[in-house]
Amino acid sequence: MTAPPELHPRRPASPELLRSVFRRHAAGVAVITARGQVPVGFTATSLASVAAEPPLISFGVGTASFSWQVIARTEHVGVHILGEHQGDLAARFATRGVDRFAPPTRWRGGTEGVPVLDGVLAWMVGRVVSRIPAGDHHLVIAEVVEGDSTGPGRPLVHCQGRFGGLRD
Repeated sequence: MTAPPELHPRRPASPELLRSVFRRHAAGVAVITARGQVPVGFTATSLASVAAEPPLISFGVGTASFSWQVIARTEHVGVHILGEHQGDLAARFATRGVDRFAPPTRWRGGTEGVPVLDGVLAWMVGRVVSRIPAGDHHLVIAEVVEGDSTGPGRPLVHCQGRFGGLRD
């Protein structure tokens, strides 16, 4: 008796496979910020709620990034949920070699001097409680110490390499 043909051919695990799978995974878009000698920030699609009690969140940050050099030492981070109208802001914080905090970015200093972006759907400041090595990244876990969830609009999502909004 012969085995049935595979309906879905397998590919060996690789960074390319992981990227191709996650291009099909729609994810919310956040910007993570931290206070250093200059403010730092990056676009993240890895934000996750970890626990409600205490309120814990997590995100991944590449260890080769300039932002990691600051986040590796800081005690607090800012987490910003972007609205569907903020694709340009997401792209700016994903671009290397630009001043991400220069106009037209609007921001202010928040708790512990953490940069807080204006006009976002929601934001939080978190106290870093753990940094866990994970391949070429670190997983950062933070306890939320304050925030605001009252921004107007709908969330920005990332899928297939593009930013967009949710459809009804």
